[in-house]
Amino acid sequence: MATIASVGSYQVPILYISYDSMLEPLGQSQVLAYLKRLAVGRSIHLISFEKPSDWANLVERERIARDTAAAGVVWHPLGYHKWPSALATAWDIACGIAVGLWLVLRHRLRIVHARSYVPAVIALVLKRLTGVRFIFDMRGFWADERVDGGLWPRDGRMYRVAKWFERRFLLAADHVVSLTHAAVREMEQFPYLKGAMPPVTVIPTCADLSRFCIQAKPDHEHGFVLGYVGSAGTWYQFDAVVACFVALLKQRPQARFLIINRNEHDYIRAQLTAGGVSLDLVELRAASHAEVPMQMARMDAGVFFIKPLFSKQASAPTKLGEFLGCGIPCLANRGVGDMAEILEGEEVGIALDDFSAESLRVGVERLVDLVANPHVPQRCAAVAEQFFSLESGVARYQRIYGRLGG
Repeated sequence: MATIASVGSYQVPILYISYDSMLEPLGQSQVLAYLKRLAVGRSIHLISFEKPSDWANLVERERIARDTAAAGVVWHPLGYHKWPSALATAWDIACGIAVGLWLVLRHRLRIVHARSYVPAVIALVLKRLTGVRFIFDMRGFWADERVDGGLWPRDGRMYRVAKWFERRFLLAADHVVSLTHAAVREMEQFPYLKGAMPPVTVIPTCADLSRFCIQAKPDHEHGFVLGYVGSAGTWYQFDAVVACFVALLKQRPQARFLIINRNEHDYIRAQLTAGGVSLDLVELRAASHAEVPMQMARMDAGVFFIKPLFSKQASAPTKLGEFLGCGIPCLANRGVGDMAEILEGEEVGIALDDFSAESLRVGVERLVDLVANPHVPQRCAAVAEQFFSLESGVARYQRIYGRLGG
């Protein structure tokens, strides 16, 4: 895949490496949204890895090319390879190193910003070869996520190799970006970082609050709408979400459940039925990322439960900032990043200790009381601005670049 776009001459250009596709919603909301703002006053070279199915979409490909070029981002899309897994990833890494090395030497790049672990391998090699400054934007404890998700055994070779690389990343990084303070506290306990802790900045997963903002709510025929947005599998305890709605019905019999999900509808219906919820009380629909704020405007409260596993200490769910930006209080759980501290400490939601029937009953009761408070929507929006503003995240990245000579 060829380089797309060109920019004028800017000082101290930066190489940003993402293993996520720019042709998918995640890459657009969590990479390009930042880079378009960070490229003001400096050029940024972006290496991404694009899946063949996404690359085949010529219209979307050309749209992203125009957007990146207009923002001053030079996009270098490479092909993503999936099978066989380890060899395919090794090939992608080799391609990334080759292109990255050429870019560093050709454009005299000073900083390589690696988003997560696979790009960090590329960045580490480039640092060893050229002396560039290395930002490890870790996005979570990736190796532990593979174990917690059942993909790797904890005593397996892949896990040991990934943790070996994690150690090298943290020791070699000129700056580390973490999604949560909880993850930083955990890293401070790593024996090999005693006396060698790199500079760390916490930048949670941010939301575009110009889109996720308070909107006029439509009149509800049924009085209370509980909302759920996003995936229902893997890390999420959707059975507990169903039990939460059952508890809500006992307090608000006319309540309805609005679920926004792209491709797990059969699973969600099965969980609702197994939990004793009539599908007549549920609206289950798909929505594009652009449509989500409009659907959130219909909700009175949000709910989501994430398995409180070790790796989740480093997670910052995107949906939390989006819900709060829309003025919607949330019911969630403890053991996931900084979520409980924000919800309870800022009085914009409820964080459960467990999923027992009594905890759910009390949690739902407290949530209903929050929704009844007319000051809560503005409080939620203010907290979103404080913790999850895209502009705030960009400003923190700019300060990191500045400290590293960018």
